[in-house]
Amino acid sequence: MTATHIPAGALHLAVALDGAGWHPAAWREPDAQPDRLLTAAYWVDLAQQAERGLLDFVTIEDGLDLQSDDHFSRDERTDRVRGRLDAVLIAARAAPRTRRIGFVPTAVTTHTEPFHTSKAIATLDYVSTGRAGVRLQIGGRTDTAAHFGRREIPPLSVERRDHPDVQALIEQHFDEAADYVEVLRRLWDSWEDDAEIRDVATGRFIDREKLHYIDFEGRWFSVRGPSITPRPPQGQPVVAALGHAAVPYRLIARSADIGFVTPRDRAGAAKIVAEIRAEQARAGRADETVHVFGDLVVFLDDNAAAAAGRRERLDELAGGPYSSDAQIFAGRPAQLADLLLDWREAGLAGFRLRPGALPHDLAQITDALVPELQRRGAFRTAYPAGDGSGTLRSLLGLPRPANRYAALATNERV
Repeated sequence: MTATHIPAGALHLAVALDGAGWHPAAWREPDAQPDRLLTAAYWVDLAQQAERGLLDFVTIEDGLDLQSDDHFSRDERTDRVRGRLDAVLIAARAAPRTRRIGFVPTAVTTHTEPFHTSKAIATLDYVSTGRAGVRLQIGGRTDTAAHFGRREIPPLSVERRDHPDVQALIEQHFDEAADYVEVLRRLWDSWEDDAEIRDVATGRFIDREKLHYIDFEGRWFSVRGPSITPRPPQGQPVVAALGHAAVPYRLIARSADIGFVTPRDRAGAAKIVAEIRAEQARAGRADETVHVFGDLVVFLDDNAAAAAGRRERLDELAGGPYSSDAQIFAGRPAQLADLLLDWREAGLAGFRLRPGALPHDLAQITDALVPELQRRGAFRTAYPAGDGSGTLRSLLGLPRPANRYAALATNERV
């Protein structure tokens, strides 16, 4: 067997999967597959392609409202992809068809119960044999709240984004998300690792003393526990969040294992990383690993002119230039490798690449960018081998956390 080679300081790489790609006209590309978007086979194919590129994980976009070009309200466009499958269920279907790549579906914290999400992600961790995570997302649109009828969210707009009332509402949403993570983590720990006895002779399936009430009482949630799902294989599946400003950076620093950020250049990346590290220290997590990934939308081709031309052609089909919260890169894979290695010096642990069009740009990442990074000694040439190396946490260099309730029980017995 060929020895696994993981270069020192190697990059982590992930891809963000969304419909036919991140460009709104991607579904009209000649090699696009709009008739397969709502099939399991489509997502399995994408995950297997990403795994062939030895990527760390895929994220899967989701939401509780129809996609819209307007971030604050629904639009009425009919020339865009509208409608999607549930991200957690996609991951649960695709994970058994892969062996090493991680799955990090999106969950909306604003309108879903953490108890439901905890058991869904724990189940995904079992289905994937320890390769699950979850990306937390805020659902702050008025029309989204109307689907549930449990709270009212005032209309938001770009013009009012900096208004004190709007900023206070945003802080509330992210404080709620922080409590959401705390409930998830407590529920994942509510079963000790050896709570299942499965002793046929004595008729004992579980040790009831190793199941724990979490008794969480907060502003938004009151959860007694324990979970109905035993502790996941990873102990704690990976928690991720996307951040663009100080409030979400605080959530990343205090509650997440991975933060996705959107710098525009190396200096911007360094500033964001420093802000997150400072928040980590204030939260008492300075010694814990919190990976910061840079997000980029990518259009890749064998030559830069072809990549730029393809983006321009898609813009024409879409009726206007595509814009994004993340930096948009159009060029050759070697040029993207230059950028990634330059931004890495700002302290980024890796990158989450958003393919402009699927499957084209995903194939360019796995078949051209990855080999280029390997030639430069900046990316693995195989997944790690050996016992305990098959989980997403181990792939990311994250330890398996001790069970908080087991530690308390031990102390009480002593």
